[in-house]
Order: sequence, then C-alpha cells, then structure tokens
Amino acid sequence: MTGQRLKIGVSACFFHADAARPIFTGKTLQYVEQSIVHWVMSRGDLAVMIPSPEGDTRRGDVTLAHYAQWLDALVLEGGSDVWPGSYGEEPLQERWQGDRVRDEYEKALAAAFIAERKPVLGVCRGLQLLNVAYGGTLYQDISTQHPKAASHREASLYDRHFHEIEFVPGSRLGELYSGVPRARVNSVHHQAIRQLAPGWVVEARSVPDGLIEAVRRPGDSYVAAVQWHPEFHRAELGTLDDGALLQDFLDAARAAKHR
Repeated sequence: MTGQRLKIGVSACFFHADAARPIFTGKTLQYVEQSIVHWVMSRGDLAVMIPSPEGDTRRGDVTLAHYAQWLDALVLEGGSDVWPGSYGEEPLQERWQGDRVRDEYEKALAAAFIAERKPVLGVCRGLQLLNVAYGGTLYQDISTQHPKAASHREASLYDRHFHEIEFVPGSRLGELYSGVPRARVNSVHHQAIRQLAPGWVVEARSVPDGLIEAVRRPGDSYVAAVQWHPEFHRAELGTLDDGALLQDFLDAARAAKHR
C-alpha cells in the first residue's frame, strides 16, 4: 500500500537562468538526476524532489519546513561545487566558485529535517555541504592543494573511475560492512573534506591517500554522508554493494516515522 511506503525527499540540482540556453531561455530549472531517485526507490519507497521555494518567481507561503514535516527523510544529492565563501575562502579559480544559491537552499533544507529529527544522507556534494554547514572546510581542488593525493576525478571516465576505501573499525559503516576490509567505489569529485566539522566522526577513508570518504554526526538522529555515488554502483563493476547503506538509512527513516 502507498501509505506504508516511506516518502524520501531528494534535494534539487539547479540550472540557473541562462540567456544562451536554447530551451527555457532565461529560466531557472530545478531537477534531479535519474540514478539517485531510482536508487532511493529500489526498496519500494517513494522519492520526492524538494524544489526551492525561493527565487524571483516565488508565490505562496510554502517553506522547506513544510516539506520536512511531511516527508520521512532527506537525501542531498551530488552536483556542483560548494561555494568557497561558505568556509571563509576565496575561489582559487573562477571555475571553482561553486553554487552559492544551492548551498543556502541545501543548508536550510538539511537544517529543517534535522530539526524534525528525520534522517539526512549526503552523497558526494552532499557530504561536502554538510561538512561546511557544520563548520568544516574543503580542499577546493585536490590536485592543486593536496598534490600527493591519488586521482579522485577523471573527466573522460567519470563514474567509471574507481579507487578503494577502508572503513573505520567501530564506526556504523564499519559495523555494516564488518566482513569487508576494503571496497571499490567510484570517484568523481575534485573537492574533498580538508578539516572535518567539529564533533563529526570519520567512517571511511580512501586508499592510499587517506582522504575522508564517509562521515557521520553522532547524536540521536541519523545524519551521515558518503563521498562516492552509491547510485552509480553496479555488481558487474566490482564496486561496493550499497544495499546495506541504503537499508540502514531507510530503517532509520522508518524508526523516526513511528517515533
């Protein structure tokens, strides 16, 4: 029955108004990438994109808090860079300015769900956004600021670029994957956590450079994030089976719903 299915909110990506775009010229587009909502729906639950109510076409009194009250959990999906000003820096290059509008929208969205004590799971950019929102910092560009690190992005390969991770023993992910000493994950990011947000814990690191790949905020509500894209993983690629990660998140959503 539909009433028994969880309603999982998914944050929107943005194409901002662009006079040169051949369709929807000069209009702002909000959208989701297909793989992430299909991953969320893979256990039979419902995925709902949460549009930003802000902008020059705003009408009505709907707020993000209304969505947080109605939905059962939130996924912050991947996408554009985080604005360096969010963590007190100037962009090292113009192309790394990020998306300040989306940053503010997603920070407010996460805060609304956390205030309701409903689970929040960040994916790729979502991990970086949560880290910054809680006082952490980022490498604006790994290869520039951490040149000894492994390659974490290869544009020509995109989601077919991989590296291994190790789970931190005793962490929640370490428990979920207790029989998995190392796992293969995709890597499509050029930014990464530099300074971890105060009070947060690391749950996985990349091999061999030790960059942070998964984090969690300890407390009475589920707030966690991973740097890889679980929605892009497939068994035939030899990548991590993210079913345990998804099920743990959905179990937390179901528990919060019946609290």
